[in-house]
Amino acid sequence: MGAVDDALAALDEPDRSCLQHVVELARSIAPDTTEGRSYGMPALKLDGKPLFAAVQAAKHLSIFPFSGAVVAAVADRLEGYSLSKGTIRFTAAHPVPDDVVEDIVRLRMAEIRG
Repeated sequence: MGAVDDALAALDEPDRSCLQHVVELARSIAPDTTEGRSYGMPALKLDGKPLFAAVQAAKHLSIFPFSGAVVAAVADRLEGYSLSKGTIRFTAAHPVPDDVVEDIVRLRMAEIRG
């Protein structure tokens, strides 16, 4: 196991299953990712650069695409979610839609690979 899988394994339900699902979606779009850490978080990396992190915080779950431009690109599809420049906050009861997660990963991949 790596940093991402280890971190997910340590979580309680329903957060573990919710974050596992978004990580699996990211891996399905970018199967050649590796696991590592970025900004202190367990993250999927692509070509050595941070691609995607999904972590648990005290009162919510977060997706970090490591790009304010990516968050801005999908923001209009995330009404009702808490957003900041580089973060999308959600809960297991109100997860980010799969198609948005997939687009986040595709957009970040395009940034990394140009």
